Amino acid sequence: MNRPINRSSHSLRLPAFLGSILLLLSIESHSFAQSADDHRVWLQALDNLSGERMLADVTTLSGPSFNGRQTGTADDASSAQWVKDRFRTSGLLLANTRNDPTNPLGQAPRGAAGLMSKSVTAPKIAPDPILRIATTGDSLTKRLGADYLPILDSPSAAVHGPIVFAGYGIVDAAQNIDDYAGIDSTNAIVLFLRGKPTHYKGTVSHADKVRLARRKGALGYLTATGPALNSYEARRGVTGEPAAFYGLSPLSDTIPGAWISTALAEQILAPSDETQPSRLRSLQEDLNRAPAEQSLSTGSYGSLDWQANSEEGLLVNVLAILPGQDLQKTDDILVIGAHRDHFGRQAGLLFPGADDNASGTAVLLEVARAMAQAGAKGRGPILFVSFSGEEQGLVGSRLYVERPLVPIGSTKAMINIDHAGIGNGRLTIGMTGVEKNVALEAGQTVGLTEKLDLFGFFPGGDHVPFKEAGVPTVTIVSGGVHPHFHQPTDRADTVNQEILVTTARYVLALVWTLVGHR
Repeated sequence: MNRPINRSSHSLRLPAFLGSILLLLSIESHSFAQSADDHRVWLQALDNLSGERMLADVTTLSGPSFNGRQTGTADDASSAQWVKDRFRTSGLLLANTRNDPTNPLGQAPRGAAGLMSKSVTAPKIAPDPILRIATTGDSLTKRLGADYLPILDSPSAAVHGPIVFAGYGIVDAAQNIDDYAGIDSTNAIVLFLRGKPTHYKGTVSHADKVRLARRKGALGYLTATGPALNSYEARRGVTGEPAAFYGLSPLSDTIPGAWISTALAEQILAPSDETQPSRLRSLQEDLNRAPAEQSLSTGSYGSLDWQANSEEGLLVNVLAILPGQDLQKTDDILVIGAHRDHFGRQAGLLFPGADDNASGTAVLLEVARAMAQAGAKGRGPILFVSFSGEEQGLVGSRLYVERPLVPIGSTKAMINIDHAGIGNGRLTIGMTGVEKNVALEAGQTVGLTEKLDLFGFFPGGDHVPFKEAGVPTVTIVSGGVHPHFHQPTDRADTVNQEILVTTARYVLALVWTLVGHR
């Protein structure tokens, strides 16, 4: 196992460590590394990581040039070209995406220069949407961004009606749950909570809830995070603010909807006696305790008015390769990925996407550059992928798994980097099919063992299609609260350069560890 390496202790003093390196080689913690030169180049790659460069990349990607990088737009296509140029100037090969079996990982020929694409639709909410809520003594237009955000792939809305509360919006006879019992949702606006009750066994998506609301006769819907957070939500610092979000419902089976703040949901469900505790919390706690009918007519009325449209375009993944020591070895590939896309301009608001996920993209680019320029290699190839379409349902990563450069079963592991620029300085690591000792060994290599929080499978992110295909995965997220998640405030000036460095050092150490466990 590698000893912890402190940046200040080894910077520009690599020869002093040759004795320690030879000792490490005698232990043979990395089966393919058989010389001091192998260790030297990996240490050089670690030492060459630049926080300044990563922060500059975050600033560029989240700046006005790329206009929020919404999948399927010219802005995201431009960002793909920018990433491709960065890979190329760093010394990586642009992958051959033509699925040529005679050259699966070689330099791409002209016309297949590292880009993998498919046609997609980019939904848009036009500027100046309106949400009006009429409660006792209050009939006001609510504040865009603070009180609500339209669901970004919602259809156009001209909806007016009474608001009914339908719990978590679930009907499941097998588990004795009917959140529509006792209410009339016909021609109404349904309010339901995000997620599911703590006792619920099974999965339910947002699209499932919207489909059910439509079939129950609803004209529109509102959704909100309940005040009683589960342990995962509390750990991730989930707030009660509305966030940008694709509902991923087919247009033929959806209705207009908005994500509203917890505070607005509480206002809609306010008790008649203001001295009483939150009615919404009480309802949610009852729903979490056991199956129960908690649905009701709120006595409030809602109005949703906005225009929606869409444009056709291309989703673009960017793929670059760092060849391995054995140039004939094209299987046993290690994939390192980060999604590049965000939400663009919606409802007149710009969503810059600095932490989500210009930060992960910057780490991906910097690790690739540092490895290529130091000559750090595994025995087999390492593939770096800048995915698009993550926010639209993992479309880009699913595209790669459907059209891998080599058979997906030849993929040793997939490392996913997301939300890598804000937090408390710790790293949250989600693993499937990878032993805990591998993650800890990588942490020890760079002196971060005490800053790692290890968990199992994370339910969202570009690692999911790989996990579903049987590939071991590691997801790396900066720990703590991400207060600007899916907000217009997710700007570069909120990103912490030291957290970028911590993430990049751990990613590079994890790569070193994984390629040593072939």
